[in-house]
Amino acid sequence: MFDKAFLKMGARVRIEESERISSPVTIDIQRDRRGEFFLLKHSPKSALDLTILNVRPKDRHLLLMSRVGDEKQKFLCGHDERHWFVAAIPESAPVSNVAQAKAALKPTEVRQREERSAIPGKHRDRRRNRAFARQGEWFFIPEPALQVSELMILKDEPLVRSRMGKPHLAEYCYRTGGKLVYVSPMAPEGLSEEAYRKRLHDDPRASRIPWRTMRRNPRVYVRGRISHPDHATLVLAEWHRVYMNTETQAKANVAVVFLD
Repeated sequence: MFDKAFLKMGARVRIEESERISSPVTIDIQRDRRGEFFLLKHSPKSALDLTILNVRPKDRHLLLMSRVGDEKQKFLCGHDERHWFVAAIPESAPVSNVAQAKAALKPTEVRQREERSAIPGKHRDRRRNRAFARQGEWFFIPEPALQVSELMILKDEPLVRSRMGKPHLAEYCYRTGGKLVYVSPMAPEGLSEEAYRKRLHDDPRASRIPWRTMRRNPRVYVRGRISHPDHATLVLAEWHRVYMNTETQAKANVAVVFLD
């Protein structure tokens, strides 16, 4: 039954035991000679129960739930443009089907804009409507009144949700607000001003490597061409504010190995 659910949406799945994973289950997208497939690894030390909650064959999506004891984790597995993907659903969202899972992955700001724009339900799954445009895990909400000085515009800026991810490149980008941090290979997540000065004082190696300043949690706006090797290029004629989906809010996100 488990394999058949994936076959209904045109996917293959393989389940393996592994003692090398740090969570009860991990989900990855792998490739062999036949193409991409879902790889689920689970620890033999955990009594894992996997349940398919909902399958939408025409949409090529399904909702998977893993349970270990009283702990439940839910994952949306599906196909987006060119590749299969898996996304962890925030535990705070009471979802039981694919449609609810898709809605749960939308940031609050996106759902609010959908309501204000009176987007019909059948159009809310589109990658572009009056309320937003989407490319992968990134949502873009139009801000036509935004005025930006040419001196503040950055060109060919990456949008990355993690160091392991492949960047989405924005032709034009404007960042404002947020907290100043210092970033280097020694501190890829960034250090505050105080922590940066302390690192330079305590570690002689720190002064010999390149550092750059970035903004943590800034407001980000983009326009022009938004490109990514796994997605069709998106063209935004006016400024749009950038929002990431809610996947990072899920504890289950640690179980997702494949990163876009």
